[in-house]
Amino acid sequence: MSRSASILIVDDDVELCQMIQSYLTNSGLRVLVANDGRGMRKALDDTSIDLVVLDLMLRDEDGLVLCRNLRARSDIPVLILSAKSEEMDRIIGLEMGADDYLPKPFHPRELLARIKSILRRGPGQLEGYASEDLVYRFAGWLLDNRSRQLRSADGQRLLELSNSEHALLRAFLNHPNQVLTREQLLGLSRGHTIDSNDRSVDMQISRLRRRLLETPKSPALIRTIRSTGYMLCAQVELGTRQKGGGIAFAAAAAPT
Repeated sequence: MSRSASILIVDDDVELCQMIQSYLTNSGLRVLVANDGRGMRKALDDTSIDLVVLDLMLRDEDGLVLCRNLRARSDIPVLILSAKSEEMDRIIGLEMGADDYLPKPFHPRELLARIKSILRRGPGQLEGYASEDLVYRFAGWLLDNRSRQLRSADGQRLLELSNSEHALLRAFLNHPNQVLTREQLLGLSRGHTIDSNDRSVDMQISRLRRRLLETPKSPALIRTIRSTGYMLCAQVELGTRQKGGGIAFAAAAAPT
């Protein structure tokens, strides 16, 4: 990385914050901690923050309100932590602009993987290249993020993706081998290009499957998980375009 990413942890559980801070710091990140909404606002005013990890269950203020207010003033990515069992709370968080959520309890390694995934797809990448320079390789396909073109590995097929197809495919590619609900897919694609209803999401996925040469009877890549959502079943590698025109693939995208 050209610099260490600055992560703000907002949680009133002091011991949990200390554990997270220690783990993420040892992983090369710069970590700040706020135990309430006031501390969060001060940290955001005083420091350049790259990502906020926000607990929904704060004592002084509603985490959902903090998320909504942050999104109104900034594009800083937000990862929600929640011990709440109600699915609706997480859905509302995504609809308010959160980039992902992680239910408590969780393993710090999973938190790190999710943070890295969000930073990879966010604006102004910290790895020293812009997000539009990213290229995804998966199951014999290449997705060029700059041109929004999907190319088969043999070069025989070149597809121009629509805005909605591109947003949906990137949501899957940033969360490979993870079950995503329709609500999560809406949130991960920021809800700007996909209408907010189940029928529309299903139709978009059907179109994307056809683009990937899948049939309703044999959807090899995008699996339907009954009563839950969908999952991209593929190993995903993340690459960047080089000055000479080639593509350098560093490592597989971390499953989140």
